[in-house]
Amino acid sequence: MATPSVRQNTNESSQSNEPKQSVTLPLGTRRFAAWVTEITLVVASGLLPFGVGVYANTRSDLNRVPLNPILIITERAIKSPLALPVSYGTRNVALPTNFLWTLAIIAPLSISGWQLYLLATTGSTMPKRWFGVKVVSESGQPPGWSGILLREGIGRWTLPMSVAYVIWRYSFAFPHLSIFTVLAAMVLLAEGTGFPWQKDRRALHDRLARTYTVDALIPPHSEDDSEWMELEQEEAIATEPQPSAANGKFQLWQQLKQKPSLSLLGAGIASMTTVLAILVGTQIYIQQQQNRRADAQRNREQFSALVKQFNSTSGANNQQRRSAILAMAALQDSQANKFLVELLKTTNNFTLQETIEQALVSIGLSVLPDLQRANRFLNSKLESADKLSPQEQKLLQQRLQANQRVINQILVVDNGKTQGVDLSRINLDQSISGKRNFKLALDKLDIWGVNFKYTNLKGASFQGSRFRGPGEDGRWDTYDDWITDLSGATMTQANLTDANLSRVVLVRTDLSRAVLNRANLLNARLVGANLSSTQLVGADLRGAVLEGASLTGADLADAKLNEADLYAARLGRAIAIGAQLPYTNLSKTDWQGADLSGANLNRANLSNANLSATRLTGAVLRYANLKGANFRDADLSLADLRGTNVAGADFQGAIFTSAKQDPSDRFVETPKTGTESAVVAGVDFTEAKNLDPKQLVYICTQGGIHPRGCP
Repeated sequence: MATPSVRQNTNESSQSNEPKQSVTLPLGTRRFAAWVTEITLVVASGLLPFGVGVYANTRSDLNRVPLNPILIITERAIKSPLALPVSYGTRNVALPTNFLWTLAIIAPLSISGWQLYLLATTGSTMPKRWFGVKVVSESGQPPGWSGILLREGIGRWTLPMSVAYVIWRYSFAFPHLSIFTVLAAMVLLAEGTGFPWQKDRRALHDRLARTYTVDALIPPHSEDDSEWMELEQEEAIATEPQPSAANGKFQLWQQLKQKPSLSLLGAGIASMTTVLAILVGTQIYIQQQQNRRADAQRNREQFSALVKQFNSTSGANNQQRRSAILAMAALQDSQANKFLVELLKTTNNFTLQETIEQALVSIGLSVLPDLQRANRFLNSKLESADKLSPQEQKLLQQRLQANQRVINQILVVDNGKTQGVDLSRINLDQSISGKRNFKLALDKLDIWGVNFKYTNLKGASFQGSRFRGPGEDGRWDTYDDWITDLSGATMTQANLTDANLSRVVLVRTDLSRAVLNRANLLNARLVGANLSSTQLVGADLRGAVLEGASLTGADLADAKLNEADLYAARLGRAIAIGAQLPYTNLSKTDWQGADLSGANLNRANLSNANLSATRLTGAVLRYANLKGANFRDADLSLADLRGTNVAGADFQGAIFTSAKQDPSDRFVETPKTGTESAVVAGVDFTEAKNLDPKQLVYICTQGGIHPRGCP
């Protein structure tokens, strides 16, 4: 259908009453400008409160609250289709941030709804009015809600974005979001401007909704407003191509109309084929069900015969019972699996224990739910050991150890197939009365996707193991990654050297005295975790969330904590020699007595942090936020403080002067600033607290600023 033309009124008198229009841009240009303005308004309404919320989240003087569940759901809904990594676990944000980020969702939706309302009722949004553009139906009236939903919801956004998404999702470009953005922009532009092979270059969304985008600056004819659409429709009908007799499909249809017997024959053949296919399919389905029932009946009969050998009156010897146990495992039957787990949990015949363990390991992952329940039962019985005799305690301990060994071996045998396995709230550590007879050993394995929430993994060995997998799409850092949940687990004294714990959930996990040297904890969730006396030498903690975590006495030498969040973390007596902490959130952290010699704290947020008696020799603190920090008795010799904000910081007893370097302290390197005078050069100490005369003299002689002490 041709695009309707709008005729001007030729009445001279009426023209004289209209204000003369200045030279305007072409309609196509104004349409594009109006569309860009509409998108800009929507995007800006979301980005503005989001950006302010991000800034508020960096403030240490604001109360922290858990992230709004609406925001968590929205985040996952957006990130999942875009293959972005989802942030799992507890996350605390500043109180205003919760409100502002919620507003960042509501505001774009409200503005979009208001624009759609104006477009449906008046034919123009506010930007369209500014640029003199109007959308009308075939009758020349505003398109209404049905037309707008079809035009905007399906034609303009759903179809183009679906095409772009399918091409991106199933091509080499996945999961690169930048390529999808460019592809989506190209498809939207092509759809909005009309495709090159179209004569009138009319947009697809206008064709679907039967609407027209017209120039609102040119008034329609006052007498025959409705005639122009009818004339255009007649022209379109007249120019519509008619089916040719040479067309194969049209010719076939004509032949079928002339020979109805041929049509009946074709319909009969099609009906017979359909009926035959249904009969064959039904027969195959019935046969499969019969085979399944027969197999189940056979398994039940075999299981019943095997169970009889465990009766006290059966007279079967241990060898016969071992054969029966292995035969049960071969059945791959849920009833047989439960019987074997129950037998392992209750048997007093420990000569059969090894055979039962072997049988359960051969069954594999499917028996883990039954083993989990048995483990919880045995562990609960042992927790009430004071009510049991020493012999009963020893018996339960041996049964629990057998259960633990089976779980351990299944995880080893089924390496890399553990996604979705639930091993929560069980005991995989056996230490009663100071004796340790079982140790979980899962070194260099793929144990990703396991649910270890509140599991006792004390003393376990996970050296070089991977707790995160690439997911079904085979790509890392996407929404479907297999991530192990270790929230609330007890992992004291566990060995996690070189383990991959990237993005793993470790909320309130007890990792005290554990070994995490060179472990990959990139973007891990360690909110409220206990890392006291933990070895984290060379560990990668970039982007990790350690809000409220305890790292008292931890060894963080050479660890990477770039852009990590340690809000209100406790790091008293921690060793962080040479640690990388640029752009890290360290507000309200407690470093009392810690060693940060040679640490990189460039642009870190240390507002209201407690750094009393802390060694900061040679530390780089350039442009760091030290507002309200406590530096009492801290050693700041050779530290680079240029560009820092020290308003409200307490320097009582702090050491600024650089003593001669001890040759034994080779880890301390003097900052490469050229001269010592650059350490505090340009730093404004006007609002700093408790500066004594000697400190003021040093500050002034080294280029610092203070109105009372410096001339």
